[in-house]
Amino acid sequence: MYQDVMIAGFGGQGVLLAGKLLAYAGMLEGKRVTWFPSYGAEIRGGTANCTVIISDEEVGSPVVQNPSAMLIFNEASFKKFEKRIKPGGRLFLNTSLVHEPPTRDDIARIEVKANDIAETIGDIRIANMVMLGAFLKKTGVVSLESVLAALKQVLPARRHNLLPLNESALIRGGEESQR
Repeated sequence: MYQDVMIAGFGGQGVLLAGKLLAYAGMLEGKRVTWFPSYGAEIRGGTANCTVIISDEEVGSPVVQNPSAMLIFNEASFKKFEKRIKPGGRLFLNTSLVHEPPTRDDIARIEVKANDIAETIGDIRIANMVMLGAFLKKTGVVSLESVLAALKQVLPARRHNLLPLNESALIRGGEESQR
């Protein structure tokens, strides 16, 4: 098994946290992982992206030029990165913020109204978990239980009251990806 993914948006959307959780969950399942973050100098509001590789085999390099999957959180990232997805890859698109029509017909497009769903659950800040839930459900690369365990270990104890909210977002994202 080998899964590479790029997650992209702007700083403050939880792009790097989503990638870190995915990588951590892979480690908890005994898989080989890399997490390679990149962000603009301005951090919040600037560009942010990361690549994650989860594999049963040793990973040679954390650099992924043409990922087989992408989670795109905003329109600027869509315009910048859509062309890099491998033919036959999967594009998970936050259609709450991306309204551009697709430019490619050689990839699967999974549309998730992540911000809208997050608002209905109760907090716009969990849109990243909605997107991650959609990715988990479609790929099965790691289990929801492993991501929840990773979340417990990554979130500081003072934020553990947010665990049920994040779990709801992950589940709703998975449900949305099946429509």
